[in-house]
Amino acid sequence: MLEGIHPLLSGELLLHLDAMGHSDAVVIADAHFPAAALSSRIVVLPGTTTPEVLAAIRTVIPLDDDPSVDLMTSADGAILDVQNELMVAAGTTSATTRFIDRFAYYEAARDAFLIVRTGETRKYGNALLRKGVVGHPQ
Repeated sequence: MLEGIHPLLSGELLLHLDAMGHSDAVVIADAHFPAAALSSRIVVLPGTTTPEVLAAIRTVIPLDDDPSVDLMTSADGAILDVQNELMVAAGTTSATTRFIDRFAYYEAARDAFLIVRTGETRKYGNALLRKGVVGHPQ
């Protein structure tokens, strides 16, 4: 147990987050996301939602310069409640978040350093976060 560390940040997850370099990406994925098909580096956090995991990760990871966060465009192009929650958790807005179509999102996720699969059941509840420079004022 470590003091001051968000309780959702397991030792395994912290190990991977620490190993990430500047501009490396972590995908916080919903339960529907094809994580195993896209990556061999996966941490599974069942029983969690993507906004709460993203908020926990943001306690130790600063955002990279734009684009710092990608969300998957919903089928009708509307911004969904889960996506609004993800932007709040990331500390971004719709003006500073990049929305990309599903297949472009999968390609971006394929290049991610890590995928964290959650128990999120809401559709389009995925976020790709790029790590900024640690210890550098934003």
